[in-house]
Amino acid sequence: MNFALILFVLLLISGALWALDHFVARKQRGAGAPPPWWVEYGASFFPVILVVFCLRSFVVEPFKIPSGSMLPTLLVGDFILVNKWTYGIRLPVINKKIVDINQPRRGDVMVFRFPADPSLDYIKRVVGLPGDKVEYLDKKLVINGVEMPQRPDGDFLHPDALDPSRQGDGKGADRQTRMFSPRFIEKLGDVEHSILIEPDVPSFVSQVVQFPQRENCTYTSRGVSCTVPEGHYFMMGDNRDGSFDSRGWGFVPDANIVGKAFFIWFNFNDLKRIGSFH
Repeated sequence: MNFALILFVLLLISGALWALDHFVARKQRGAGAPPPWWVEYGASFFPVILVVFCLRSFVVEPFKIPSGSMLPTLLVGDFILVNKWTYGIRLPVINKKIVDINQPRRGDVMVFRFPADPSLDYIKRVVGLPGDKVEYLDKKLVINGVEMPQRPDGDFLHPDALDPSRQGDGKGADRQTRMFSPRFIEKLGDVEHSILIEPDVPSFVSQVVQFPQRENCTYTSRGVSCTVPEGHYFMMGDNRDGSFDSRGWGFVPDANIVGKAFFIWFNFNDLKRIGSFH
C-alpha cells in the first residue's frame, strides 16, 4: 500500500472541498447557517491532512521494524523515526530530489525503497559509497583495501528465543530461534555499532538474484566482492548471517533513498528501547 499516494489524494480532495467552501459556498449561504455535510466531513479535515502530509513528506516519517535483519541494533517491533530531509528534500510520491543537502555516510542506518520492488521499504546500514570496493570475505568487512576493525562483545540473547510460539520445528538451522549469537563491535567510518556473526554459518552468499550491474560483483566460497557504481550504495544488515541485503540483491540507487533512521520512539514489549541508536 502506497500510503504517501493515498495521503496525497486525500489532501487534493479535502483541499478542493475547502477551496470550494472558502471561496464560493460560504458566500452563498446565509449568516449563521450550518455548513453542509461535505464541509464538516471533507473540507474541515484539510488543515490536519496538510500538516500531516508536510511533516511526513519533508520532516520525519514513522516506520515499524518488521524483521530481525538489523539485530542487535533494531529489534522486531521497534517503532522508529526517519529524518526525511538530511539527505536532501524530495518531492512527495515521486521521490525526486529537488534540494541536495547531505550525502549518506558509511555507518548510517538508512530506509530506502527496495530496488526490486519500490513499493517495499527496507532498512539497512550504509556500508559502501559510490566508487567503493566492498569485500565481505570470511565474515570480515574490507572497504577499499582496509579491513574494518571488529572486537568481541559477548553474546546477544535473541528476544524470541524463549517464546515457544516462535520456535522452529527443529529441522535444520532456524536463525530466528537461536538463543544466543556472538556479538561484535564493528567500526565503520566514524561509527561504532554492534553486529551479529554466526560462526557455524558458511561464508558464501547463499541467496543471490539477478540485479542491475551484477557484473560489478564477484562471488566465491569466501563471500563477495563488489565495486559500487556511481549514484548507488551498498547496504548490509547488522545481523550479518540473517540479512538479505546488497550481497544478494545488489545496489541501492540514490533515487530510492527515503531517509536516515535516528530514533526509536516506541516498542510495546520494552519501553526501555525508547531513545536514539547508532
